[in-house]
Amino acid sequence: MTYNDTNKLIVWQKSHQLVLNVYKITKDFPKDEQYGLTSQIRRAAVSVPSNIVEGKARGSNKEYKRFLLIARGSLEEVKYQMLLAKELKYINIEDYEELSKRANEIGKMLNGIIRSL
Repeated sequence: MTYNDTNKLIVWQKSHQLVLNVYKITKDFPKDEQYGLTSQIRRAAVSVPSNIVEGKARGSNKEYKRFLLIARGSLEEVKYQMLLAKELKYINIEDYEELSKRANEIGKMLNGIIRSL
């Protein structure tokens, strides 16, 4: 499966959208967080669709499942980092709730695919 095939997966599309939202929200984080929380949350968010793509490209269900588990772990990192950003008042409650809703939906989708493999 190629990248063009993989990006048709709904879970990939939703996780890609989450990355775009994370980048948009974190651009307003304090400058002294550029190499801290801003970098951490962006890397974790990018890891989710990246691992979906890489796992699917491996060509075996065993490898795909392994990469989906990594994606799920990265998603959990994003969820914690968003909570931290909210508590530090870097993001407002509405943005936090929207990102959390999206992350939870992606998590359920990943869990469903993992179970099916």
